[in-house]
Amino acid sequence: MSEAQNRGLMIVISGPSGTGKGTVIRELKKRLDFGFSVSHTTREKRDGEVDGVSYHFVTREEFEKLVQDGKMLETTVYNQNYYGTSYAAVEGVVSAGQDIVLDIEVEGGANVRKACPEAVEIFLLPPSLAELEKRLRGRGTDAEDVIQRRLETARRELLCAESYDYIVVNHSVEQAADEIAHIIDSVKQRSAFRGWMAQALLEGQEI
Repeated sequence: MSEAQNRGLMIVISGPSGTGKGTVIRELKKRLDFGFSVSHTTREKRDGEVDGVSYHFVTREEFEKLVQDGKMLETTVYNQNYYGTSYAAVEGVVSAGQDIVLDIEVEGGANVRKACPEAVEIFLLPPSLAELEKRLRGRGTDAEDVIQRRLETARRELLCAESYDYIVVNHSVEQAADEIAHIIDSVKQRSAFRGWMAQALLEGQEI
């Protein structure tokens, strides 16, 4: 099997803030074995978040230095904060043959699409804008102006959904995780991933 065949799959999950990306990914982890890329951000740490687990929390200066040094796969600015994924965080996982899930903002998803066209991109939608607003308010962490800014950003981001390979509506965490798991399984059955099997059989190998 070639080095390319040994590489894991890169899965990008994007969607507006409040759609439930992190919760769905945690549920997905119960169904599939994959690595998770810990993103860098300059935003303040929320209650319950752990540095190096939830995010790598860095200063703006530290983030900008990573960008200048060419160490970031994708970066974006969201609600006046930097977010990004480092090459090291991704390459260390996929080169070992393990799939990786990236929880990144919509602009970051576009950047990954350019840098890594082989990535599988999934856009997570809320069932309605009213439900999205309810989820944002339910956090209890954001001021009213921040909530309104997130809702306005969400409206713009929804227009990008068709740029993704797949769209999943998060009616419930379990349903959304099931759909994403099915998508990943289907992708892995494509000939682009399994084409080597026929040749292996011809060479007398078992698969």
